[in-house]
Amino acid sequence: MAIALQPATSAGIGTRAALIGAALSLSLAVAVLAGARYGFILAIGLGFGIVLEGLRFGFAGPWRAMILRREAGGLLAQLLAIALVAMVAFPLLLASPGELTGAHAPVGVAMIGGAFVFGIAMQLVLGCGSGTLVNAGSGNLVSLVALPFFAIGSFLGASHLFWWTGLGTLPTVAFSGNSGLFGTLLALAAVAGVVWWRATPAGRVLPRRLIVAAVAVAALAILNLVVSGQPWGVVYGLGLWVAKGVTLAGADLSANAFWGAASNAERVRQSLLTDVTSLTNIGIIAGAFIVAAWRGGLHQPLQLLPARAWIATVIAGLALGYSSRLAFGCNVGAFFSGISTGSLHGWVWFGAAFLGSMFGVRLRPILGFEK
Repeated sequence: MAIALQPATSAGIGTRAALIGAALSLSLAVAVLAGARYGFILAIGLGFGIVLEGLRFGFAGPWRAMILRREAGGLLAQLLAIALVAMVAFPLLLASPGELTGAHAPVGVAMIGGAFVFGIAMQLVLGCGSGTLVNAGSGNLVSLVALPFFAIGSFLGASHLFWWTGLGTLPTVAFSGNSGLFGTLLALAAVAGVVWWRATPAGRVLPRRLIVAAVAVAALAILNLVVSGQPWGVVYGLGLWVAKGVTLAGADLSANAFWGAASNAERVRQSLLTDVTSLTNIGIIAGAFIVAAWRGGLHQPLQLLPARAWIATVIAGLALGYSSRLAFGCNVGAFFSGISTGSLHGWVWFGAAFLGSMFGVRLRPILGFEK
């Protein structure tokens, strides 16, 4: 149930000018404080947030639409964006093995289970990794509650990661070169064909808005790979924020297998302004806020949910963070970036998370999120 606090009205010219100025100033400030590269990375994050919110491109919502109503447009747009990134990322990774890295991870018991749980949780709060950031930036109360617990879950999941991977993983499999690219594009086309076949006739339409969004997201993801040296990700940055927080509070993480490792310990010590994933995450939140404020839509409806729904929101937030660490990423880091850079685990993640989403959409009314 929702009660509108007041109608949203478009922002005035002065407000819009201030929003543009604030975005430019934020990127410039990071460039001055940390270096031009990091200012550019923040600008890329702002671009993600603006496109995701402005053109309504997401992951959890389209999966829900496909499961419940057999509307395929959003999912087809995701597959298109992944294909566009793959066509550029595969040659780049092959040409620059020491400078660029793919989102490659092993398939294992914990990875599959983590993706399944993530699929359930993201449907409960109607937001994956990027979706939770976007929704929080635009003022959605459920996402604002879920986000800090998402971060805590990411921190805890990373802390326990090596115990879980000890249950058994296969060697990392990454496809590369022309044959890998051809196989990836063929697989994406096959999945798109199945999705199109399963959709209703009306649900097979891919709106122009989503085509534009897919191209824009792909371009930003390629820029992120080139500028930062790594694919677009979300989950690590959230866990890092908590790691920094508990360290500032006096906790010693040196004995932690994950956060005490040399590379991660160094990131905990360094400024957030030099952490790629943190910058893009901050940019996504800020970009979504800018779009919502531009539209005059920051006055979100007051969501009157039963207590069990808010409890479920907290638990789902923790589950999103914890499970995504075990699964080596969320819809962005595992599904989108994993497949587009040739990782087998991205495909396995997709199957497990989609199956989890089928359970999640049916849990929402039971937990009081909807009637």
